[in-house]
Amino acid sequence: MNETSGGTFVGMPAFPEAARAAVGDATLRANLRHATHTIRDKRARAVAELDDWAELRQAGKEIKDRTLRHLDEHLVRLEEAVTAAGGTVHWAADADEANRIVTALVRATGETEVVKVKSMATQEIGLNEHLEAEGIAAYETDLAELIVQLGDDRPSHILVPAIHRNRGEIRDIFREKMGRWGRPAPEGLSDTPADLAEAARLHLREKFLRARVGISGANFMVAETGTLVVVESEGNGRMCLTLPETLISVVGVEKVVPTWRDLEVFLQTLPRSSTAERMNPYTSMWTGTSDGDGPSAFHLVLLDNGRTDALADEVGRQALRCIRCSACLNVCPVYERASGHAYGSVYPGPIGAILTPQLRGTVSEIDASLPYASSLCGACYEVCPVAIDIPEVLVHLRERVAAEGGKGHRLERAAIKASSWVLDHPTALATGERIASATRALHPKRLPGPGARQWSEHRNLPELPAEPFRDWWKKNRR
Repeated sequence: MNETSGGTFVGMPAFPEAARAAVGDATLRANLRHATHTIRDKRARAVAELDDWAELRQAGKEIKDRTLRHLDEHLVRLEEAVTAAGGTVHWAADADEANRIVTALVRATGETEVVKVKSMATQEIGLNEHLEAEGIAAYETDLAELIVQLGDDRPSHILVPAIHRNRGEIRDIFREKMGRWGRPAPEGLSDTPADLAEAARLHLREKFLRARVGISGANFMVAETGTLVVVESEGNGRMCLTLPETLISVVGVEKVVPTWRDLEVFLQTLPRSSTAERMNPYTSMWTGTSDGDGPSAFHLVLLDNGRTDALADEVGRQALRCIRCSACLNVCPVYERASGHAYGSVYPGPIGAILTPQLRGTVSEIDASLPYASSLCGACYEVCPVAIDIPEVLVHLRERVAAEGGKGHRLERAAIKASSWVLDHPTALATGERIASATRALHPKRLPGPGARQWSEHRNLPELPAEPFRDWWKKNRR
C-alpha cells in the first residue's frame, strides 16, 4: 500500500468537500446512523448504572490535568521503571523517527512480518505503509482493522474502524481478499456475525502461531512500575502481546498515568464510555520482560509527534486528556452524517477536529477546515469521560486559523473590525439601525456572493422591525 493509496489520508480534500460526498451516500449514512445510535444508547444505560459517574468523570479530568502539568517528570520515571524491568525505551520526536526506530528493531530480529494490536498511534505515523515499503508485512489482528486492511480502506471510527461497512460488504471483502493475505475465507461464507467472526479467527490463527514480532500501542502507561495496559474485547491483543518473542509498543507520551490508583479510575470509565461494558473482556498488562513468560525482548517507543506543541497551548491541551473512548463520535450529528473519512485523519469526529490540527498544524486545507466541522451543540462535552470542553477548543482553534490568514479569513477580520467600530460608536449604530428599518422592504431574501448565497439558501434571513428598539424604548418607556 503506497502513500497515496486508499489506506492513507494523504491528499484528502478539505472537510466540506469530503463531507458533501459522504452525505450523498445513502448506504453509508444508514450504516453510520444504525451503528452510532446503537452504541450511544447502550453507553447511556451503562453509565446510568453508576451513581458516582460525575465524580469519576471529574477525577479523570483532574488526574489527566495534573499529569500533563508534570509530564516530563512522569515520563522520566516511566523510563526508569521500564528499563529496570528489562525493557528498552526509545524517544521519537516525530513520525519519521518513530518509523525508523520500529523498522530497525524489526530488522534486527531477522523477521519480515509482524502482527499488530489495534493502535491509533501507529496509524497516525503511517507505520504499516512504512514497513511495507521496507519489505516488512504488518498484519492487523483486530477484526475491524482486519476488515479495513483487507478492503484497502481507511478507518472511520476510533473504536469501530469499519463502522461504515455493513455485513454484506464485509462478507464480500473476506471472500475476495482473504486469500491474498493468507488463509482464504471458507466456501459459501455467509454474512452472519458468527460466520464472519469464525472466518477471521481461522485466517488470523496461523499468523498468531508463526509470529515472532508483535507491535502494539497502549491505552495507559503506569509510571510508578513501568507497566503498559491494553484493553480490548476480542482476545487478539492478548495473543499479540504474549506469543511473539519481541514486542514493540508505540505510545503517545500523553498516555502516562502516575500510579496504579490513578489507573483504577480509567478502568471504570473507559469500558462504559466506549463499548458500554462494565469491564473489558481482556485487560492485558505487562511490565518489562520475564523469563519464560511472554516476549523475551520489549521495546517502548515514546511518541511526541506534535504533542508537546499541543501541551504548550493552555486551552488546546485539553485534547491530550483523551482516552480514545469514541463517545463523542457517537453523539455528534456532524460525524453521523459526514462519516469519519471526511476528517482526513485517523482521529475523526469531534476529538479529531481538535486533536489533529494541533498535532499536524493548520497549514493544509483539510487541517484548517477541521475546527469548523462542528455545530458546537456541546453533546460531545456532555459525554466525554474526562470532561474535555471540545466546543471551547474548537472556537479557540477557529481563532487561530483565522489569525493565520487566507483570503476568506482576511475578509472575516475586516468585517469584524468594521463591526467593532460601529458598536463602539452609538451614533453611527443608531443611524444604521434607522436606515435598515426604513429600507426593509427593499432587503433581498438571499445574500449576494457565492458563500453567503449558499448559507442563506437554506436559512431565512431575520426580519427587521418597523423601527429600532431604541426608538421604541424612547416612545414607550420614557
